[in-house]
Amino acid sequence: MTVLVRAVQCESPAVKSGRSDRPTMDVIETVVVAFWAMLPAYVPNNAAVLFGGGRPIDGGRTWGDSRLLGDGKTWRGTAGGTATGLALALALNRLAPTATDALGIGLPEFPVVAAFTLSAGAMVGDITASFIKRRSGRERGAAFPGLDQLDFVVGALVPTAAFASGWFTETFTVPVLAVVLVITPLLHVGTNVLAYYLGLKDEPW
Repeated sequence: MTVLVRAVQCESPAVKSGRSDRPTMDVIETVVVAFWAMLPAYVPNNAAVLFGGGRPIDGGRTWGDSRLLGDGKTWRGTAGGTATGLALALALNRLAPTATDALGIGLPEFPVVAAFTLSAGAMVGDITASFIKRRSGRERGAAFPGLDQLDFVVGALVPTAAFASGWFTETFTVPVLAVVLVITPLLHVGTNVLAYYLGLKDEPW
């Protein structure tokens, strides 16, 4: 018993410091993993702005007095955004081992199915939000707090959970999902404001 007490009393400051730093490192690791895992979903909608134009998805059709989606949702933008997200996921797979070694954090690699569902799902979520906006009487570009920030998150995660369930469960733990729900609105607002001031968007949301 005396030996155990002495061992505890003689515990080095480095060990104690390591233990106290562990919660902070856990938070940082969770944030990094959440951001990394969501990148293929974060990028498509912004990339779609660059690829935009061309034939609208709704073909000009209306529902009641308003368009189904509007001119802002085009086949070219959707395809371009999805392809960009998919290409980014595959590029991240190449970078993952190096980034893991450099950061000391286990970063996930993306199965092809997950890479596709994250990027395509994000686009579908955004298109669905446009449909809901039109039905609520909002014009193209009008703000819809909450829906604007999380539409593509739901659109990306639901099909990924359905078609890449094993990878989803391993990657999107409860803490990671919580971080995604917190940082996504902040990132969404920040990137949209930047795109607005760069002249890439007509409104800062």
